[in-house]
Amino acid sequence: MSDVGASEPTETDYQRVERSEEFQSLRKAFRNFVFPMTALFLVWYLLYALMSTYAHDFMSIRVGGNFTVGLIFGLLQFVSTFVITTLYARWANNKFDARAKALREEIEEGAL
Repeated sequence: MSDVGASEPTETDYQRVERSEEFQSLRKAFRNFVFPMTALFLVWYLLYALMSTYAHDFMSIRVGGNFTVGLIFGLLQFVSTFVITTLYARWANNKFDARAKALREEIEEGAL
């Protein structure tokens, strides 16, 4: 009589790759860039939102013509988004993509 549930579950290809040193290194590099950048942006956005709510006098200071500190800070939110995107693209092109491609090729060849 065969014991159907007695066999150990086999490891999937993804689980095997996920355990690899190359994958862990790649994931660590990604997290080391993305998490601090995300935290920085969220703090910057939260600062803008809090100042808009609680520092109304400061945010309404006219800098020139109809431009206020609040308007400039709001526009800088867009600028910071583009800067972060550019930094990420440059980082990925120079440091991440080649490693990810090499890992993918290794996986596809069955070497990992």
